[in-house]
Amino acid sequence: MSVTVLGIDTSNYTTSLAVCRDGEIIENIKLPLPVKDGGVGLRQSDAVFAHTVNLPRAYESLKTDLSSVRAVGYSDRPRNVEGSYMPCFLCGEASAVSVGRALNVPVYKSSHQEGHIKAAVYSSKMPDTGRFYAYHLSGGTFELLKVTKNGASYDCEIKGGTLDVTAGQIIDRVGVMLGLPFPCGRRIDELAAGFTGKLPQIKISVNGCGCNLSGVENKAKKLIDGKEPPELVAAYILEYIKRTVAAMTDNTLHDENLPVLFSGGVSSNSMLRKYFTGKYGAYFAEPAFSADNAAGTALITYDRFING
Repeated sequence: MSVTVLGIDTSNYTTSLAVCRDGEIIENIKLPLPVKDGGVGLRQSDAVFAHTVNLPRAYESLKTDLSSVRAVGYSDRPRNVEGSYMPCFLCGEASAVSVGRALNVPVYKSSHQEGHIKAAVYSSKMPDTGRFYAYHLSGGTFELLKVTKNGASYDCEIKGGTLDVTAGQIIDRVGVMLGLPFPCGRRIDELAAGFTGKLPQIKISVNGCGCNLSGVENKAKKLIDGKEPPELVAAYILEYIKRTVAAMTDNTLHDENLPVLFSGGVSSNSMLRKYFTGKYGAYFAEPAFSADNAAGTALITYDRFING
């Protein structure tokens, strides 16, 4: 008998629903939260309001008959660690518990980060060896994790990451300086692809598996103030991020040689994908499963339901 489950994720960027049937994602609905021109994100109160508006629209977009759903899952917090909390995830909880109660089916919860990793493993076709390194690169997170499979989900040990701002914040802040609409990742990628000249000197700040990225934002502002072309600025910040992640990866693989997986919205960048798949044989989530989504949540829910 076919098994269908529903996943819900309400992050600070996107309202997401996904449907998993027999271990495959058949619907992946994502409605971005609206951000005013010149803005670089939303306050939590505004995000909660936006999810309240978006969730009914997302449900109306579903083609799946909800009466066929056997379980519901949702993201309850950013990361699976004590104290991790964002009010926006309460919207997903309220929706999941309500739907689960109405359908009289079990409701499961997992972290937003676990969902990113699960979606990346699924879409990248990475062999699930049970242990691997995973980068979570997004607007809110820049972490290097040592991941161990634990049943339907994962235990994540933080190996390193940013000591100040995230790669996604750099891309969005610099993009807004250039007059791009938020979120800026896709347009920064396109601008950088059009640059063919020589970049200014780049000096990264990496210590072991930790890094600092705030310096590149200051450098980008100077380039913009100096009337350098947007293509150069975009290529500069992406090259800085690439070299930073490469240095961290080298230091990590020196400790233990495990597969490397990339998840999160920044991981959809074409330059990063080309470089890290070529040099390290890294695995990347497909673009539709890189940025915030509920596919990973749905897949975790399916596994938990099937395996009891």
